[in-house]
Amino acid sequence: MQVPQNGEDFASQPWYHGLLSRQKAEALLQRDGDFLVRASRTCGDHPVISCRWRGSALHFEVLRVALRPRPGRPTALFQLEDERFPSLPALIRSYVNGQRPLTQATGAVASRPVIRQGPIQRSFSEETLLDSPSRIELLRARKWSDSQPAGLEHVGRSREGQSEPGASTVPTLALSCMGSDPVLLKTPAPLGSIADSLSASDGQLHAKAPTKPPRTPSLVLPDASEQPPTYCELVLRMPSTQGTLPGHQCPEPEAPWWEAQEEEEEERCFARPQADISFCHPSKSSGLLGPQNRPLEPKVLHTLRGLFLEHHPGSTALHLLLADCQAAGLLGVTKAQRDAMGVASGLELLMLPHGHRLRSELLERHEVLVLAGALAVLGCTGPLEERTAVLRGLVELALALRPGAAGDLPGLAAVMGVLLMPQVSRLEQTWRQLRRSHTEAAVAFEQELKPLMRALDEGAGPCDPGEVALPHVAPAVRLLEGEEVPGPLEESCEQLLRTLQGARQMAQDAPKFRKAAAQRLQGFRPNPDLQEALTTNFLRRLLWGSRGEGAPRDSRLEKFQQVLSALSLRLEPDC
Repeated sequence: MQVPQNGEDFASQPWYHGLLSRQKAEALLQRDGDFLVRASRTCGDHPVISCRWRGSALHFEVLRVALRPRPGRPTALFQLEDERFPSLPALIRSYVNGQRPLTQATGAVASRPVIRQGPIQRSFSEETLLDSPSRIELLRARKWSDSQPAGLEHVGRSREGQSEPGASTVPTLALSCMGSDPVLLKTPAPLGSIADSLSASDGQLHAKAPTKPPRTPSLVLPDASEQPPTYCELVLRMPSTQGTLPGHQCPEPEAPWWEAQEEEEEERCFARPQADISFCHPSKSSGLLGPQNRPLEPKVLHTLRGLFLEHHPGSTALHLLLADCQAAGLLGVTKAQRDAMGVASGLELLMLPHGHRLRSELLERHEVLVLAGALAVLGCTGPLEERTAVLRGLVELALALRPGAAGDLPGLAAVMGVLLMPQVSRLEQTWRQLRRSHTEAAVAFEQELKPLMRALDEGAGPCDPGEVALPHVAPAVRLLEGEEVPGPLEESCEQLLRTLQGARQMAQDAPKFRKAAAQRLQGFRPNPDLQEALTTNFLRRLLWGSRGEGAPRDSRLEKFQQVLSALSLRLEPDC
């Protein structure tokens, strides 16, 4: 079916429904091939394609790449996977008229647009998504104060170079932009040579968004008791005709716990450290799992698959960084926890005798992340291309986690643990297809990621707080827990000394790592479901069920390894 082509302003297209929730979009999709395009509160200026395929409703975030304004050139490019288009209607025409799969992982084909009924409902942030020449010119004519908290270099680069449309555009409503007003941004951070084409999603804001709200804000946050707070939910507060009482001010929105300022250390007497310090919070009511769940529930696995497909690797990397920083006690450490452990950070606690519980928790976290990632690959019983797409996604996630990008080295070690696991590395057909279909990702894995991981395991990799937010602690943790260093005696002694020296340096640089992690997460608003899915407690319950998670750790791991081996042999039997 031909998609209408009446102009490049996709707001005029009948398949564009404006601001629409996921539930309402799924209700409109009746048959396989039905699709619509909508705006999402959690995706900001990235439109979402909702499509029904094989009886399930799928949602695909369209990456919007802003360009510098030049005559005869589009202001932004749109892409789903590899190919970029000068407009969203051009992208839709290409995929619909050519009957091309929206993604290789799902194979979903959009063929019949769901026609919009009635006017478009627009969100506040959607004004930045629907760029028009008049709006852009009006924005260029506005004068910005140099006292903007984010600085003009973050509002599009510089005043002389003009701001990039779509990347940091502020709606031109009847708001006076004063020097104390915050500039709310939502642009992807660069992630490296291959990850340049990737972008974060669902609440990822600019890396240097302002931390201090205005004293009298012209924008306020709505009640977020049911939905996660995002800057996309900002609503306009009109001046009251009665005015405000003298001495009363609008309440300032609270910063999330990972952006809270560190409390100044008070002079106190030495307190004997406790031996049971843990940063693994007790299980709360889960939004994805019921009070009692069985291992590997298909419905939950299907939900998780859709959740990860909706997020770009850059956004997933920030979600994982946040979860890892909390698990390692780098961010969000309370004063009571600092008093109890006798130090200010989990990185310091790891190296002390009474850090045994924390070391055990981090080792288990690494293991469950690796097992869950391996399950994502080995659980793909469909076409070979589907399994190959999962491998490619893991490689892109590893690139987004590496030093210089998110800088989450424990997360990088877990993803590389999946790719290097024997049950995954033996899938010769899958890896051959990856090299054939996604050569760039395969080359990055072999020539960049594998040498980097080898150096990190040997204690010789990068560990500078400027490019790393959370260091690779696994070698030191294993050594302190009594594991022997593999290899010849002479080489193992050298590696042992490097590991111990690196551990001392990590503990010494803990405040610098804390600052680096906080800077990367500045302004970040995570998706609550994805954030829960990356916690240790959730993964443990997902893999072994609410009853099986209490079994001995070694027994649990051994049985699951046997399950993965059986899945691997089923996918590609031995010749």
